[in-house]
Amino acid sequence: MSNAVADPTAVEYGHVEHAMVHFDDLDAMGILHNARYAVLLERALTAYWSERGIAFQAGRATAPDAFHAVREFTISYHAPVTGTGPIGVHFWLEHLGTSSAVYGFRFHSLDGATTYAEGRRAVVRLDPATLRPAPWTDTARTVATTLLRTA
Repeated sequence: MSNAVADPTAVEYGHVEHAMVHFDDLDAMGILHNARYAVLLERALTAYWSERGIAFQAGRATAPDAFHAVREFTISYHAPVTGTGPIGVHFWLEHLGTSSAVYGFRFHSLDGATTYAEGRRAVVRLDPATLRPAPWTDTARTVATTLLRTA
């Protein structure tokens, strides 16, 4: 009988980043504050895209696709995160449009057994000069394709 544990970062679609819950992320009851989920998701997405060359450095975007705005953020909570330490942030793309993208996401225990919360986040790439929607570059599309969830 094997004692091997399946790699919780290995998923059928999308990507899993580990996020660290710190003491100051907890509310007065000792559970992860609801507003911190958006921050942890942002950090997970930033790590993923930064490793692929789309980031901010020295106050500037390293690629035009780093300049985008959140259009929608929805989340449902299922179980509380009751302390500090790492948790899994599984995210994927449900849709990639001309200038928009819709992420699905799930916060879970490291073993994948407990889902703490799940939701969606829609973003729109903006032209920094006009703040109007602008198409994703081919570079971003290539990276984004690896996150697409196919039925």
